[in-house]
Amino acid sequence: MNWEEILDKLESGELRSANKVDGKWVANTAVKEGILASFKAGELKEFSETGHKGFVDKHNLAARMFTPNDGIRMVPGGSSVRRGSYVASGVIIMPPAYINVGAYVDSGSMVDSHALVGSCAQIGKNVHLSAAVQIGGVLEPIGASPVVIEDNCFVGAGAVIVEGIQVLSGAVIAPGVILSKGTPIYDAVKEKQVTDGIIPENAVVVPGTRPVSSKLNWANEIGLSLNCAIIVKYRDSKTDDSLKLEEFLR
Repeated sequence: MNWEEILDKLESGELRSANKVDGKWVANTAVKEGILASFKAGELKEFSETGHKGFVDKHNLAARMFTPNDGIRMVPGGSSVRRGSYVASGVIIMPPAYINVGAYVDSGSMVDSHALVGSCAQIGKNVHLSAAVQIGGVLEPIGASPVVIEDNCFVGAGAVIVEGIQVLSGAVIAPGVILSKGTPIYDAVKEKQVTDGIIPENAVVVPGTRPVSSKLNWANEIGLSLNCAIIVKYRDSKTDDSLKLEEFLR
């Protein structure tokens, strides 16, 4: 397939830039190569004819346009969904928000104000990305693991999830949590460290701190600490009640 076919199939949901294989999410390198080829083929263009005077991008990666038939609520006010991204029927996009090329946002999910869904990120069904959430893009290197938020997850305001972190079904990420390859993640329930960058199903994750290295005596003496993330519980009925998605909004 050429890059045009790849972008078309990404938009329709026929192709994804990442897939779950034997229980693990892996990058679809052929798709990512096609996306990179589209950047190379594109020429800079100004988009006055679509009401975006002064905005310049590659001519073949323009923002998508929706109609009521798509079943997507794209609320006015400065949001943009780039060419080559999939947005399912039933998704709500609050302004301003941005969904980049290669991303996949499944049905019933909400992308709230000031939220970013980065290139090739995978967002499942009935996910709530709260205000100012940053879901990082992983377009390069080609084989890099995607950022994934599986079905029925809740990501609190201002959370940042980058560098291929994968959040499995039903997990809750509290406001302000930062998850990256360099962020230590501790499971206080199971009393172990999470080392694979995968947040378990139904985990409830909050921001925390930990002491700096024991080798840095001065830092410890003055009370310095480092950012970490802590699993403090797993979802129960009380958690579910507090996070219930109201169907009438959709």
